[in-house]
Amino acid sequence: MNLFPKNRAFLAEIGNLARFTARFFREAFRPRYEISELIRQCFIIGYKSLSLVGLTAFIMGLVLTMQLRPSMVHYGVEAKIPAMVCIAIIREIGPVITALIFAGKIGSSIGAELGSMRVTEQIDAMEVSGTNPFKYLVVTRTLAATLMLPVLVVLADAISLYGSYLGVNIYSVLSLRLFIAQVIENLAYYDAIPAFVKTFFFGFAVGIVGCFKGYYSTKGTEGVGRSANSAVVMASVVIFILDLLAVQVTELIWDY
Repeated sequence: MNLFPKNRAFLAEIGNLARFTARFFREAFRPRYEISELIRQCFIIGYKSLSLVGLTAFIMGLVLTMQLRPSMVHYGVEAKIPAMVCIAIIREIGPVITALIFAGKIGSSIGAELGSMRVTEQIDAMEVSGTNPFKYLVVTRTLAATLMLPVLVVLADAISLYGSYLGVNIYSVLSLRLFIAQVIENLAYYDAIPAFVKTFFFGFAVGIVGCFKGYYSTKGTEGVGRSANSAVVMASVVIFILDLLAVQVTELIWDY
């Protein structure tokens, strides 16, 4: 019987998130547009996340190549390592891992920032002064996250493939030109386009969940920490769900 209140709270939170998302779409297409704040958030969310994403991507490509090589050598297909790593990174590992890193850094940052503004009544002050805090705070951050994550994923894929190239050259000698030629030869539109499109949804999920958790934060400074933590957890779960749906939709489209 104790599970019923938790179930009701979970369903209520899902409903509140759905209303919050619907409000985002209403406000996003309604003037006035906060272009300068959007550009500033793109710089903060995108550029300042590049170092962490790049380091993670480089290590991911290097380690994946080193871990995959013994099995490929055992089956006599060592020459296919660039192709295998490329497909794995671009189709699945690159977008998902980058999105999770993005959720950990940006989702928690947005949740903590908006949460602190809520508990210190800065959002209330913006409403009293005639400013639309939802458009200025939520719309700009969510759009910035939606636009910047695909860019970060493309850069992360490139850095990860370079890490893979270095991993191949630890054990053998392969020119960069030949490595790139093997990657391009084995890469199809089916691999790249769906993986790129779903990153927009990942970015939107991170932005909207982080803003939702922070915008309705309560219980003082303790609530700010809880908002940042729950934003990361919920955004990560949503990313996995969206990835599962994207795989199913992609399979249906290409089979059709």
